[in-house]
Amino acid sequence: MNLADFAIRLSRFRTTEGYTFDCQSIDGEVEVLQVEMAGFDGFPVFITKTDIQIICIIYLWSESEIIQDSRVEMLEMMLDTSISIPLSSYARVGDRYVLFGALSVSSGFNKLVEEVVTLNENALDVVSAMEDFLHE
Repeated sequence: MNLADFAIRLSRFRTTEGYTFDCQSIDGEVEVLQVEMAGFDGFPVFITKTDIQIICIIYLWSESEIIQDSRVEMLEMMLDTSISIPLSSYARVGDRYVLFGALSVSSGFNKLVEEVVTLNENALDVVSAMEDFLHE
């Protein structure tokens, strides 16, 4: 499934929880789709695709938002909690910390929807768990 087809189908879809999705294509060297869940106080999910995988990314915070005296403790907590976050992993892109998930390009529509929803739910949990390490 290409991202344009996924965006059209997703924009017409409603989850059993009642969430709908707003999709916007972002122009650039790499095809990126920005997805926001309507009715959910979460984060935009940025989706891109390679020949072998679909990657979903949520930007959490930047390096400048971290309380520097707590940085090492925060990184240790991220490592300690990483395995308990379903379908998601931490990473850093430039100076931004992200939560991401990856799926096979052969994954079906429902699996990709599940990834977008789960990633958003996980991001809220992560930000809540890490708020003591971040400037307000």
